[in-house]
Amino acid sequence: MPAVTADTLTLPRIAVAALGDTERPVRQVATGPRGFEGEGFPVVRAFAGVSTQDLDPFVHMDQMGEVDYAPGEPKGTNWHPHRGFETVTYIIDGTFQHQDSHGGGGVINNGATQWMTAGAGVLHIETPPEELVVSGGVFHGMQLWVNLPAKDKFSAPRYQAIEGGDSTLVASADGGALVRIIAGAIDGHGGPGATHTPITLAHATVQPGAQLSLPWQPEYNALVYVLSGNGTVGAEGRPVHGGQLAVFGAGDRITLAAATNQDSNRPAFEVLLLGGRPIREPVAHYGPFVMNTKEELVQAIEDYQSGRLGVIPENALMPHTVN
Repeated sequence: MPAVTADTLTLPRIAVAALGDTERPVRQVATGPRGFEGEGFPVVRAFAGVSTQDLDPFVHMDQMGEVDYAPGEPKGTNWHPHRGFETVTYIIDGTFQHQDSHGGGGVINNGATQWMTAGAGVLHIETPPEELVVSGGVFHGMQLWVNLPAKDKFSAPRYQAIEGGDSTLVASADGGALVRIIAGAIDGHGGPGATHTPITLAHATVQPGAQLSLPWQPEYNALVYVLSGNGTVGAEGRPVHGGQLAVFGAGDRITLAAATNQDSNRPAFEVLLLGGRPIREPVAHYGPFVMNTKEELVQAIEDYQSGRLGVIPENALMPHTVN
């Protein structure tokens, strides 16, 4: 269950569709394959099988978990570099620690978001805290990579800590859905995240049988990723389930609905809503570097190897393991 909940009857409501609103049709539904990241934590590759043109300005997204770890099982990543984009780590359930070579760091838990602008370059680590490794427990989150335009790729690194309670909460017109706005705006309600590239990012919980219809910036792309549960997307009611990504076409409104019957372990339809203004620049992507040309990728690797992307600080956070 998501950590951030609220009584939807007391929240501002998203306006119902107006005459002249244009529903975005569903152009594609893709199913993300499962794999492993870092030291071995399970992920769903949410963007697999979707064209880069449809994803722009987003580059990569992993659903991390949902997994109930036994003691000693939780895993993270070791120190690694980034350049040329922003990483957005949203923890739905559980706890993660992080630190970077630019001075950012802390604990992300229970609905919080860590927004790191790598820009010109930074070293970074994400790992579960010692107490979670020892005890085990539930872990579930998302990591999204947002591209930076060429003019911002060498900007100074920046870090934002967005606590779960900082997200803007709104409800669907009928009160059947709770929407947590992390960045951007929906129907005039703005989230706390500050972005170089204009985007909207939100997490919605739609109760069984309820519908969520919301206005969407017509110049943005529109993506809905199903975290868990079953439902439909688009006015045409295309069925979707956990681990699937819906890609919408042109228009200024998106609609989704939760199935009346949900799995007892997945009581609601949980989705991530995201979209942004396409950058429409060449993308050269290799591992943790997202640049515009192959030459810039080579330079990023050389800069990392020579220590120009930063150095691991003294008394740095390190992955905790149970012997």
